[in-house]
Amino acid sequence: MQDGEKLSLAQIETFLEASQEVEFHGKRRREVYEWITRTLRRQRYGEQGKKERGVLRRFVAKMTGRSRAQTTRLVGRYLKHSQVKESSARRRRFPSRFTRADIELLAKVDEAHETLSGPATKRILVRECEQYKHAEYERLATISVAHIYNLRRRRHYRECWLSYSPTRPVQVAIGERRRPQPGGKPGYLRVDTVHQGDRDGIKGVYHINAVDEVTQWQVVGAVSALTQTHLMPVLQTILGQFPFPIRGFHSDNGSEFINDMVSGLLRDLLIEQTKSRARRSNDNGLVESKNGAVIRKHMGYGYIAAAHAEDIHRFYQRSFNPYLNFHRPCGQPERITDPRGKEKFVYRRYATPWEVLRELSPGSPDQTSYLKPSLSIPALDQMAQAHSDTESASHMQAAKRKLFLAFRQERKSA
Repeated sequence: MQDGEKLSLAQIETFLEASQEVEFHGKRRREVYEWITRTLRRQRYGEQGKKERGVLRRFVAKMTGRSRAQTTRLVGRYLKHSQVKESSARRRRFPSRFTRADIELLAKVDEAHETLSGPATKRILVRECEQYKHAEYERLATISVAHIYNLRRRRHYRECWLSYSPTRPVQVAIGERRRPQPGGKPGYLRVDTVHQGDRDGIKGVYHINAVDEVTQWQVVGAVSALTQTHLMPVLQTILGQFPFPIRGFHSDNGSEFINDMVSGLLRDLLIEQTKSRARRSNDNGLVESKNGAVIRKHMGYGYIAAAHAEDIHRFYQRSFNPYLNFHRPCGQPERITDPRGKEKFVYRRYATPWEVLRELSPGSPDQTSYLKPSLSIPALDQMAQAHSDTESASHMQAAKRKLFLAFRQERKSA
């Protein structure tokens, strides 16, 4: 563009005819506007006739790469203000309701809880404000679910936020092939295993995941191998961590649970054993969804040596399981039927497993009948109120960081 404004009208016409196949583009808007101003002033645009103005507009459009409509607007701006300058007008913007501090607080909550869904996060924000009386959550407690996702796309939020192994079917006459029917009572478990990968032919740790169908109370354990010697003690510990008696035990057809020792243990405890049916992939869908949304989300997909199983199991028992059951909201399914008679599940309510268990029989004399005799609702309430949701999540994350740091240090020493 240098010295282009010094050309005469005849030279400009010749240039336009000779450069029809050539395109030009201005780089910086300010430099483009300054060049247009100099060119129009040099050519005395306001004193020219209709034909000459048309030539100058074509020249400006050619040299700047602007469209015909944009060139017309820029020339009009020159005629009005005697120069082309950047517009200072700004679009009307709605006032921001949520501050940078609110965005930082949301990022902190998401970091602690590993970014739950919008409805679950909304429930946590409301509980932090209303139940745990944390004043800093007052504005965030009023946020809509949709706007949570909007704030997560903000640049400031991003600055703050720091494969299942298939099992082979086994034809064993242990357990009944049917879907459990809990009838609204807690104690019917869905159980599955998650393998933490192989390395050089060496098996990694196995996670044992047990979820109650009605309350979604979840207990996770870890074993170094799926042998009866390793599995039985951990399975007994997992069953003992549920606050209510276990009535049903449902798994897929993997041999880790469909065997005589597990069947004998469940029989001694008067627990009904069932297993998934062929071509019914949803029979154990609840626990399989928790495999990805909980275990894989927190433990990842990378290889973890089986030697760490005891440390992982201790982390689950002390930090992870209490967080899952007292402070992590879950979507509660609601069955609805449309006018055509078709049934489907919707998730309008999010609540922690303890909230669901607490509300199963509110106000009735036998309210504690679902709990084990050694437990009581006030005792569990005290555990739930000891920390807020995000405080519990932060403590869990600190314990998890310490656990993974031990993994890295052992790999370096090896």
